[in-house]
This record gives sequence, C-alpha cells and structure tokens, in this order.
Amino acid sequence: MDLEITHSNNFFRVKGSLDRNNIHLFKSKFRNIFEKANAITISIEDLKSIDRHGVTAIAQLHNESIIKQKRLSIIGLGCQDVFNHFKTKESQTSTAA
Repeated sequence: MDLEITHSNNFFRVKGSLDRNNIHLFKSKFRNIFEKANAITISIEDLKSIDRHGVTAIAQLHNESIIKQKRLSIIGLGCQDVFNHFKTKESQTSTAA
C-alpha cells in the first residue's frame, strides 16, 4: 500500500503504509516543518501499517518538536505500533523521574 500525506494549514493526514520503501516521502514532507509552524497535528487514523523505520521517523519528528519547543500532536488510533512506542517511552520517563 502506498503512502499518502495530505494537509490543510497545519493539519496533516497520513494514509496507507509508512515503511522503509516510502519513508523518504514522510521525511521530505516534514523536513524543516518547525521552521514554518509552531504547532502541527498529524492524524494517523488512516495509517494501515508501519514498520520500525516509520516509527523511528515519527519519533524523530517528536524529538525535533521537543528540542525546538514546538507542539506536535498525533491523533487517531492508527497503528498499534506507534501507540506502543510512545506508551513505552512515557513509562520509561515516568519510572526514571
């Protein structure tokens, strides 16, 4: 399944499959996004599958938002792999505190 990213203002909808075959599209779309916007929302509701490369790309975008003190919101149930990744990170942060 192909990757499709549509947007209106600062709201982005990721649809299809996010994997190593099309990760370059995702990275290209969000390259320097926080130079143009203080806050963005990404809907993963229509994301059907994701591999570790896709999860890493979303995590890198998340890290960039923290470093640049911008707001990144990821909404939608989407793929369980994305939810599990951030849930694990949250648990590790809570435990470390």
